[in-house]
Amino acid sequence: MVLLRFLNLVAPIATLLAQVPAPPGAPAAPGAQAPTAQSPDLRPRYVLGADDQIIIRGSSIEEIADKPYRVEADGTVNLPLIGRIRAAGLTQTELEAVLNQRLREFVREPQVIVTIVQFRTDPIYAVGAFRNPGIHPLAGRRTLIETLTAMGGLQPNASRRIRLSRRAEFGPIPLPAAATDPDTQMSSVEINLTNLMETVNPAEDLELKPFDIIKASTQAMIYVSGEFGKVGAFDLADREFLPTTQVLSLAGGISRDADPAKAIVLRPVLGSAKRATIPVDITKILAGRANDFPLLPNDTLVVPRRGGFLSSTGRNLLVTLVPATVTAVIAAVLVR
Repeated sequence: MVLLRFLNLVAPIATLLAQVPAPPGAPAAPGAQAPTAQSPDLRPRYVLGADDQIIIRGSSIEEIADKPYRVEADGTVNLPLIGRIRAAGLTQTELEAVLNQRLREFVREPQVIVTIVQFRTDPIYAVGAFRNPGIHPLAGRRTLIETLTAMGGLQPNASRRIRLSRRAEFGPIPLPAAATDPDTQMSSVEINLTNLMETVNPAEDLELKPFDIIKASTQAMIYVSGEFGKVGAFDLADREFLPTTQVLSLAGGISRDADPAKAIVLRPVLGSAKRATIPVDITKILAGRANDFPLLPNDTLVVPRRGGFLSSTGRNLLVTLVPATVTAVIAAVLVR
């Protein structure tokens, strides 16, 4: 029961990354078409500006609905019924709030949705653990480092690896580790941020292309539970795995009551909420009679207490029950 409670507390929550739909049409020139269905994670972040083109949808607003409107050079949009309003500098959700407020003069409960159908310049997408995720305009020639800096960098819990994906019409990503998905025709590569930021003129500091997608995930962790010096989680950083012996060191070793020969690893089963149980004999590993066991992201290493039931719960019960039994026996003898 204690183990189940621990797992409920520390089991990592899978991050569902936003799926960015591919915009129709050729995106080579500025003003390319926007996605027809925008992700909730990206949509509120884009700030409108001059030359963006929008469509407004909603019930009981036939005079405005389903017609394209361009944000003019002065940052305003001229609409039927309500006249000229400022749109530049607002996100889509902020503009929706302004429209709903103005439309209350004509409609009881207006509920409008603003969709960008044409960007003022080619966009790129930042998805996941960024300080400022969303759709960002690609103004001129921007490298990856320049773009990450302009977006405010990563969140504190972000992994030290990011994934860059590029549409086929812009060619494959020019890095040896890049691979192309035959289904989506997207070229993708994982980039180590430590190398990117600390190397002089790194090859990974690529010039970004229109509609590039940059994804940042949260840190990959390994968890320990049971008879350790300290239980908790340890960051993999940019490593693919941690050896069991290294995790033992990070956790301050095991206690005198531990039974390392009966340790187990609880490993997530892909595509389900289940966990596979893998026996790991730490005694043999430390004695050099077994290979060091690699712990993967989201693994939980559990080292039980020696003696099982009688060493913990059973021992507590005996401390309680034995004195009570002795007292009962003595009382029975005195009564006789």
